[in-house]
Amino acid sequence: MRHHRTQAGSDEHHRLDRAIVLELLEDRERWPRDELAASVRVDRSVLDDALERLKADGVAVIDGEDVRASPCARRIDALELIGI
Repeated sequence: MRHHRTQAGSDEHHRLDRAIVLELLEDRERWPRDELAASVRVDRSVLDDALERLKADGVAVIDGEDVRASPCARRIDALELIGI
C-alpha cells in the first residue's frame, strides 16, 4: 500500500529512485545491495525501501542480496525512449 508523502519526501524519493535505476541500467547484470547502496551513497535501509518501491512498480528485480533492472526497464532503455 502506498502512503501519502510530502512534496519534499516525494522529490527525495524521485531523485533516489532515478539514481538507482541509472545504476541498474549500466552494463553490469546484477548489483549486490551493499555495493549499490555505496554507489548511490545511501544507507542500506534507505536503499531497501527504494528497491521495494521500484520492485512494486516493475522496474527492479530483487533476488536475495542481488538486484537488477527488470526486463521491461532494460527493454525501454534499449529502445532509447528515455533520453538522459
